[in-house]
Amino acid sequence: MFFKTRIKPILPGLAVTLAVALAAKLVEHAERVLLGRGWVESLVFAILIGVVVRSVFGLAPRFFAGVRFCGKTVLEIAIVLLGGSISAQAIGSAGGGLIAAIIAVVCVSLFVSYHIGRALGLTEHLSMLVACGNSICGNSAIAATAPVIDARSDDVAASISFTAVLGVLFVFILPMLHAGLGLSATQYGIFSGLTVYAVPQVLAATAPAGALAVQVGTLVKLIRVLMLGPVIFALALIGGRARETKLPIAQVVPWFIIGFIVMMAAQSFGLLPEFALGGMKTVSSFLTILAMAALGLSVDIRNVMHVGGRVVVAALMSLIVLCMLSGLVLVILGQA
Repeated sequence: MFFKTRIKPILPGLAVTLAVALAAKLVEHAERVLLGRGWVESLVFAILIGVVVRSVFGLAPRFFAGVRFCGKTVLEIAIVLLGGSISAQAIGSAGGGLIAAIIAVVCVSLFVSYHIGRALGLTEHLSMLVACGNSICGNSAIAATAPVIDARSDDVAASISFTAVLGVLFVFILPMLHAGLGLSATQYGIFSGLTVYAVPQVLAATAPAGALAVQVGTLVKLIRVLMLGPVIFALALIGGRARETKLPIAQVVPWFIIGFIVMMAAQSFGLLPEFALGGMKTVSSFLTILAMAALGLSVDIRNVMHVGGRVVVAALMSLIVLCMLSGLVLVILGQA
């Protein structure tokens, strides 16, 4: 009975979503073979392929349940597992001034980016998704924020797609900035860690500047990523108050946020076995790609194109603000 009522309905949509996710991984592999590195992440390819499939072939009603399952439940599980790959141990070695500066940059960038989006006519949800993606960690932040604020699939896909494209372009531009301004390896690492969206992109952007730039940039970026938990926790609380709910905090805050924080704490205190960490990271990564494929399969391309221009402008202006804040951090810390 359980199989017939709960499992069987999601199988068709799960199969289609899995096929899109695997296709995205194959495209990323081909990209690495042909271009020497992965400039575009597989989760972006998953969204794009999903959108194409939905737009060209459509999606029959029998696939809806499985696609919704992957876009919500699978994503929530991936977020919990992601917490197990993040440790707070590196924070102590970064220094109090730099940590405070990173927190300040994230908070100010969130506030300014959100209001830029609203000023450009974006919805509250889309403005917040762009702000979180720009201020914290790109696609992962958008994916984690979406279920907390009940964002539509179209908004998630639009913000991820355009933010991802801008992030990739910025990775190409940054090395020119390093050469043109004569930044030291430490300066360039701090600036890259504060501005580049995704951890792999930080590695790609800082590699031309040497090992020290890579190490500093990665450390700054990881501390920035750690802001994801507090931010989505705060958004959940704000959302609960906005809906005037009187539920206990455990019910107002989604279970996967609590799970994320618990897993991060467990990793920080060394409670997770070393042999499990690699597997958890791999599973979390693939589940996220699967969820992004589901989001792509849920998108009406006409809605994405309708908001596209404004999303690009909002993301670009937000990135400029983030660069200005990062430059200010270098000055305040005596790094410029």
